Amino acid sequence: MTDLIADIPIGHHNNPVKVVIFIITYLGIAIGHFPWLKLNRIGIALIGAICMMIFCGIGTEEVISYINWPTIFLLFGFFVISAQLRLSGFYDKVAGGISARLGHPARFMFVLMLVTGGLSAFLNHDIVCYVFTPIVGMALIRQRLNPVPFLIALAISSNIGAAATLIGNPQDMMIGQVSHLSFGPYLLWCGVPVILAMAASYGIIWLMSAKDLASVLPVQSQFKQQMYPYNQLHTIKGIIILLAVIGLFFSSLPKEVIALTAAGIHLASTRFRSEDLLNLVEWPILVLFMGLFVVTGAFQSTGYGDQAVLWLTHNGFDLNVPRNLALITAGLSNLISNSPTVMLLLKVVDLSKPSTAYVLALANSFGGSLIILGSVSNIITVQQARQLGIEISFREFARLGVPVTLASLSVLIWWVMLTH
Repeated sequence: MTDLIADIPIGHHNNPVKVVIFIITYLGIAIGHFPWLKLNRIGIALIGAICMMIFCGIGTEEVISYINWPTIFLLFGFFVISAQLRLSGFYDKVAGGISARLGHPARFMFVLMLVTGGLSAFLNHDIVCYVFTPIVGMALIRQRLNPVPFLIALAISSNIGAAATLIGNPQDMMIGQVSHLSFGPYLLWCGVPVILAMAASYGIIWLMSAKDLASVLPVQSQFKQQMYPYNQLHTIKGIIILLAVIGLFFSSLPKEVIALTAAGIHLASTRFRSEDLLNLVEWPILVLFMGLFVVTGAFQSTGYGDQAVLWLTHNGFDLNVPRNLALITAGLSNLISNSPTVMLLLKVVDLSKPSTAYVLALANSFGGSLIILGSVSNIITVQQARQLGIEISFREFARLGVPVTLASLSVLIWWVMLTH
């Protein structure tokens, strides 16, 4: 063990400072804030990166080298693609269409989860939850149905569906870019566990909720959300461009260039102003990723991350064993959030085998359904529901989220064992 640790080059005098900044940053991200300061996780990650520059002497060139720019460009491109479809009224149209089919609650939940999961696989799943929640929630209240299990199903299906492709959520985009994964093989490998996890989730949620569907909530009429009129021409344009982008992802062209090209086409619009499209880009997510790239990159340069992995391996917990990686990813995602978890694990696990990256992507998405804090889409759904007078408590979410997550992770571990 001593010989193994000795092989890792440690010695730069700034290494202890980097470790301290890394620990404080990740503790702040886990808590979500610092006392007396109005910082959120994004601000904490950004200040962590700034402290690395100030106190560790990291120059601008080194900071730039830590950031995975293809991931940032890919994210930006898809944010613009999603923004164009939102301005076109596509999301509102789909949500309204689903809400009109409330005659059979079991069928409605199935369709809701199927459509939400399908859209989340190719578009911004946070936006799907943001738009769908108030429209679906209002329709359920008017129908005198308890909206809580349906909205939890919405969030969970968004998390699971996003794992189906390399563009379903920002974390999977990052995993794909850093690990140099191909779109087609990922889709083929991950498709089976995603479908099975979605089916298990539907069965669990419906069986645990079917006897409690009556609602006494009053109709909330004062809630107002920005709605966009449906424009068929520009919706068709957005869908055609999205399909073209997905098709080109099967080629050898750089994914970030394909996404940026699509974004450029949308920005050169005859209908939507550039500022309207850019206002819907999730800039805080881009800032969060850049800050975390710098913090984790600086930490990884100390060699302590590799030491920790070696220590765990020699004590019987190898992170590169798929079962262990799935469990630690799901656990950390609910402790420190999914983006920081993926950013950290990408620095320390062996990505030479594509299956390792596949497990990381799926466990990150599946683990996000455990509790409300597991993913941003969960938080968005709960916050949007609250404005309708619908309270989704921590206990209510965990009551459905915990068995769904355990079932989904079991499916993943079974699939890994079967394919190996």
